[in-house]
Amino acid sequence: MIAIICVDDNLGMMFNNRRQSQDKILRERIKEISKNSKLLMNSYSIKQFSEEDKENIIEDENFAINAQKGNFAFFENISPKEYEKDIEKIILYHWNRNYPADFYFDIDLKNGWKLNDTYDFEGYSHEKITEEVYIK
Repeated sequence: MIAIICVDDNLGMMFNNRRQSQDKILRERIKEISKNSKLLMNSYSIKQFSEEDKENIIEDENFAINAQKGNFAFFENISPKEYEKDIEKIILYHWNRNYPADFYFDIDLKNGWKLNDTYDFEGYSHEKITEEVYIK
């Protein structure tokens, strides 16, 4: 699977059981990169997407278990570390800000992962969002 994860500068993902932030331009980017594949996520994450955005989105509480090679999986409120062996690529979106966090991205990218590509773009509510693509 190809894991998609949003983080702040300290690799925080959530605070007090809520996502730190969201951005409609980022959602458009996620839809664009996953348009020729399945995009799996749980009921928490799917709430960000409108009905017309859901053509290739599969809502599945067990998305990280059921995602297959080449499928995209959007991690927000579950740990990706538990599924690392099944992840072929990680796409991190950095908010380039510090937010309060109590739930963090927990894969050590220095252990078997290689930064393959970076891309900066302007979000709707964020001056700069950085996309980093890691491969094994």
